[in-house]
Amino acid sequence: MSPADFAGTIESGMTVGIGGWGSRRKPMALVRALLRTDVRDLTIVSLGGPDVGLLCAAGKVRKLVYGFVSLDSIPLDPHFRAARESGAIKIAEYDEGMYVAGLRAAAQRLDFLPTRAGLASDVLTMNPDLRTVASPYSDEEYVAMPALRTDVALIHLNRADPAGNGQYLGPDPYFDDLYAMGADRCYLSCEEVVPTERLLAPDADGHSAPVQSLLVGRMYVTGVIEAPGGAHFTSCAPDYERDEAFQKEYATAAKDPDAWRAFEERYLRTGEDGYRTAVEGRAATAASGANERSV
Repeated sequence: MSPADFAGTIESGMTVGIGGWGSRRKPMALVRALLRTDVRDLTIVSLGGPDVGLLCAAGKVRKLVYGFVSLDSIPLDPHFRAARESGAIKIAEYDEGMYVAGLRAAAQRLDFLPTRAGLASDVLTMNPDLRTVASPYSDEEYVAMPALRTDVALIHLNRADPAGNGQYLGPDPYFDDLYAMGADRCYLSCEEVVPTERLLAPDADGHSAPVQSLLVGRMYVTGVIEAPGGAHFTSCAPDYERDEAFQKEYATAAKDPDAWRAFEERYLRTGEDGYRTAVEGRAATAASGANERSV
């Protein structure tokens, strides 16, 4: 599928799970595709980063279900912070252990999973809809963490085949398999679509990826989108690291309305090809300036 084809399947009011972690391997090409649609009133389920910030800035989020929202090297996404402090969005903020339990429950098609995370904490106070459950085997009591089921999951991996088998090559799966398994539909963007036999075949140096790198099976994937650089400006190791200079530009622009309008015009109001061209132009300008300074 193309990013535009994917975006055409999303409807207002849906619950959308977004994989990755903070500012790491986020499906940013898919998020940017959503920004170019008129969908609204989304419930976003995410261990958030700039995916959450951009969707909040565009007014597309009704409710956010999250464990944190961070740009990693920058502690808070400024758009999320503004939405959170102004009360512009509804929230369900969970302990990270609770959040993962909710993903696991959804992946197993259970209503909930018991967990000790959150007991005797203000997470229960701030989420009065949460319930506890008594163990049938002892005197223990647990938080009954509800399943974080989603209509749609968006994930980005290093490689996939045309059938939807997805492979990560970096240091962490970031729970992307759970997002895929717990959603009614999953859209997988990747750096490269390759024939199935290439997923585990040795590369030019004789190195092959282990079978456990095949994170997502085709039975959970609705559509595959080839999107080189599709996680930018977040990281997608080992293909590329986070674009720290671009992230800083994003976070700085988010604090000023005029600067943000200019940022949107340059990077977000174009198609994905226009985004890449603008990013490449920015990098070339920065490299030229660095060369002049060194001379």
